Amino acid sequence: MQLTEVSAKTGYVWYRQGIWLFRRNPLGFLTIFFTYILAMLAISRIPIVGAVLPLLLIPGVAVGFMTACRDTIAGKIVFPTVLVDGFRSYGARGAMRLFELGGMYLVAIALVFAGSALADGGELFKLMMSTQPPSPETLEGGALMNAVLVALVCYVPVAMLFWFAPVLTAWHDLPPVKAMFFSLVTCWRNRGAFIVYGLLWFVTAVVVSIAVSLLMNAIGATEYAFTVIFPVSITLTTMLYCSFYATYRGCYGVQEGQNGENP
Repeated sequence: MQLTEVSAKTGYVWYRQGIWLFRRNPLGFLTIFFTYILAMLAISRIPIVGAVLPLLLIPGVAVGFMTACRDTIAGKIVFPTVLVDGFRSYGARGAMRLFELGGMYLVAIALVFAGSALADGGELFKLMMSTQPPSPETLEGGALMNAVLVALVCYVPVAMLFWFAPVLTAWHDLPPVKAMFFSLVTCWRNRGAFIVYGLLWFVTAVVVSIAVSLLMNAIGATEYAFTVIFPVSITLTTMLYCSFYATYRGCYGVQEGQNGENP
């Protein structure tokens, strides 16, 4: 493992590589993503522990999705079962380390919501844990928006700690705490590229949403806007997940491919 410092414009390269990778196997990646969503919904319905299990499993599932990206570049066929690759392919110690990461991620998310509660008294947390839509009074109050902003700011260091930690733990055999440290250092040293990368995906999401809304208004089908936006959002999110592997390749100098092919 060799940390590579890249320029800010590399964020654009990661953005393009994520789209390139998705186009290599769009049906496969969408199937994997839908399987992930359905599995998390099913797990969340388990009494008592259903609210925390999805967060506990995220690092292991992240390794599975990254494995799907790596195998796609290598020309291999990927199946939805790849999502559990992190828990089954690296021995009992590897699986336990991923669960440890999941536990620490759970604690980190709890701290993020604790920070947001200082702004709205816990309304954002109640909203996230509830299946009911927010009341008009909640939406009209400024406290909820302040809480969202606080949560986003608090989540930035959490994202940096866990961005590469799962793959560093599984693929490079690093202990969880050490993997989190290297992930944080990697993200900080390449912060310019990550800022460009994040802005590009944010702008893409906004532009696509506005374009779809304008199109539906133009053809007089506003009531079907969500029906169109939902699959488009799923597709963009899957592309975003594919680009996570591009950031790993770029930051750690990974250059693998079939017949020398690279995005």
